[in-house]
Amino acid sequence: MAVDWALTAVFAVLALPCVLRLVRLDYARLGDGVRHGDLAELLLVVAMVAMFSPVGAPIPAAGWQAVLALTAGWFAVAWWRGRGCVHHALSAAAMFYMVTAMPHGGMDHGPWLTMSTMDSRLALPLVAVAAAGYFVLDAAWSGVVAVRGPAVVGAGHASRAVCRAVMGAGMGYMLLASAL
Repeated sequence: MAVDWALTAVFAVLALPCVLRLVRLDYARLGDGVRHGDLAELLLVVAMVAMFSPVGAPIPAAGWQAVLALTAGWFAVAWWRGRGCVHHALSAAAMFYMVTAMPHGGMDHGPWLTMSTMDSRLALPLVAVAAAGYFVLDAAWSGVVAVRGPAVVGAGHASRAVCRAVMGAGMGYMLLASAL
C-alpha cells in the first residue's frame, strides 16, 4: 500500500511540469504537434495517477477506455501523416490494454480504474511483457537524453525528457507487475 501511495504521489507531481509547459510555452512557434504531445502527456500522467491510486479514480474504467482509445487513434493517425509521435499512440494503447485486460469478474474495484488492488494477472501477459520491454528501454533512453541533453535545447525539452523517463519506468513497472 505504501508503494502505491508513493507512486501515486510521483505521478501526481509529474502533472505540474506538464501544466507549466502548456501554460508557458509559445506553441505558435513550437507547433501543434508539440502542444498535442504535451496535452497527451498530461492525460497519460492523470491516467497513471488513477491506475496507481489505492482509492480508485473518479472516472469509471469504461470512460478511461474511451479516452485512451481516442488518444491512441489520434496519435496513430498523426504519426501516419508524419505530424506526430508514435510514442504517445503506443503509450495510450498500452494503457488501454491494461484497463481492458484487467480482470473484471469480481467487484473488488467496482467500475473504477484501480490496478493497485488487482490480485490476478492481466489477460495476454506476453503483450504486457513486450510492452514493458519497450517502455523500460524508452525510459532509459529518455533518461540519457534528460541528463546529456542536445547541444541546442528547445523550450521544455528537459521537462519532457524527465517526464517521459519517469512515465516509461512507471509503465514498465505496472505492466510487469500485472503480467507476472
